[in-house]
Amino acid sequence: MPGMVAFGRRWGIASDDLVFPGSFELFFDCSGGRVLHSYLVVLLILLAFIILSLCAIVYVSAQGTITNPGPRRSIPVLVYVRAMLYVPELIWAILGAIWVWVGRTHFFPSIWILLLSTGVGVLFVFDPLGSTHPGPQSQELLGVRDLESSQGSQLLSTARSVAVRVWESRLRLLCCCLPRDESHRAAFSSIAQLVSGFFSDTDLVPSDIAAGLALLHQEQDKMEQCRDPDEALSHSPSSPIAEDLEAELEKATHCMQFAVAAYGWPMYVYSNPLTGACRLSRDCCKTQSAEYDIVGGDNMGCHFSSVLHSTGLQYRDFIYVSFHNQIYEIPFFVALDHKRAAVLVAIRGTLSLRDLLTDLSADCENLPVEGVSGACYAHKGMSQAASYICKKLLNDGILNQAFTIAPEYKLVITGHSLGGGTASLLAILLRSSFPTLQCYAFSPPGGLMSKALADFSKEFVVSVVLGKDLVPRLSYPNMEDLKRRILKMVSNCNKPKYRILLQGCWYELFGGEPDDFPTEMDNRRKEELNQPLLGEESLLIRSSSSYQGLASEESPVHGSHLPLYLPGRILHTKWNITLLIKFRITPFWL
Repeated sequence: MPGMVAFGRRWGIASDDLVFPGSFELFFDCSGGRVLHSYLVVLLILLAFIILSLCAIVYVSAQGTITNPGPRRSIPVLVYVRAMLYVPELIWAILGAIWVWVGRTHFFPSIWILLLSTGVGVLFVFDPLGSTHPGPQSQELLGVRDLESSQGSQLLSTARSVAVRVWESRLRLLCCCLPRDESHRAAFSSIAQLVSGFFSDTDLVPSDIAAGLALLHQEQDKMEQCRDPDEALSHSPSSPIAEDLEAELEKATHCMQFAVAAYGWPMYVYSNPLTGACRLSRDCCKTQSAEYDIVGGDNMGCHFSSVLHSTGLQYRDFIYVSFHNQIYEIPFFVALDHKRAAVLVAIRGTLSLRDLLTDLSADCENLPVEGVSGACYAHKGMSQAASYICKKLLNDGILNQAFTIAPEYKLVITGHSLGGGTASLLAILLRSSFPTLQCYAFSPPGGLMSKALADFSKEFVVSVVLGKDLVPRLSYPNMEDLKRRILKMVSNCNKPKYRILLQGCWYELFGGEPDDFPTEMDNRRKEELNQPLLGEESLLIRSSSSYQGLASEESPVHGSHLPLYLPGRILHTKWNITLLIKFRITPFWL
């Protein structure tokens, strides 16, 4: 870090990232020389020059720290030398291939492997935004002065639009199997703007992020070990708090099986690896009778069959089942839960690429709710998914049909992950029509709804969070905080990156005690991790001329993104919820 500038552009690799690829190629060249000793003396001489250049690249790349590239200033020159050696290497490889073709000798294909791996590596580290255009020498590092001029504003706008187009192209390539309709194009554009804005103000390469995460993980583990154990709050078995907790846990456990069942056959097979496939094979691929007309989007019948097995309900208990899946349109089913006297709506979580696009559409969208004072907005993708299900339930008469059959039942909504967030917003939309409804959301995303909506939902929504689950803590402000902490860690660590990555991989794979170097912060206090980026840390902001001006007060790093919160009351437990009921373990009620 920062990204290396070579051949007139910035690349998605830093000057200290060449230790491992250089060592890899060095190994191949050394082992290949023994096999090819009879090929040509010229090849041996060529290999000698290549080995010398690689040794120099590996040695120089291992110098300095992540934020001190000074000792590695000669890396671009060494890269140029190695690149020039590719020309005779390629020519000699072609001659060797011709020699093999005429059958005169056996040619070991190591050179072709290296050339192919090099080509793939160049494509991987190529940065479409890395073209350098020298700007005025008077520009400051962050381009603040330039932003005050019309030229700076134009540069900022152009850079942002280019970044958005690049991310849109990446999304279209990733989702090449999806149709190119208006909804998908709008989703690609929204996600591209969000992602490009998140990465626009830093000069981090992927290996920097990996090193920062390794440092931060070990630092947090060390702080956890030094922390005093939490005091357990004990309640009498007959106290009102314990009774309320036990009742909520029993209800949540019951609803959890429906939230899991909404995933269909993949989750059922995963939960029953030995017998699941055999049980479903008897029902899948059979011709569906007329009574299965309530099931949509399940051509082979495997999804609905798994729902029947998972919930223990009969076909007559289901009012509507939809496995139709598009962006902002997620599967759900409506059933009569006679055990709890409830009309139950279960919404599926993330299981497809379309669901992932719905998750990533994390912009804020207005969600006006009658009777709620304050700003009402929510996660765009899940808000639209909740609106889609709400229209289906009301306009198609699905809930009317259910309550016609069981008028004394109450409405219960549940879901997991994406389904949990959508279920919470759906409960808010239906609250005025069904005042007694309840919602149990399992691991809903942390960046879901505004503070006003979160407070409003506390009366009828329970969010169940298990341990250190990532999803309930996932929000744009939290991601910005994570980025800031990573920048702090890599800026204050005085060890080379290759050592951080090697020891970090060992720690992740085999555990052990956290290393000491994550806290070697030049005698600075740990509290500095919570302070704004100042001084040397500002060097982490993109400094190449192609990125100057991207950091501004409008950037998300300044906290312009609206804060979003978890819905309702939060039931946080370190244990699996089924075990809580079985062993009567008291969770943390927040």
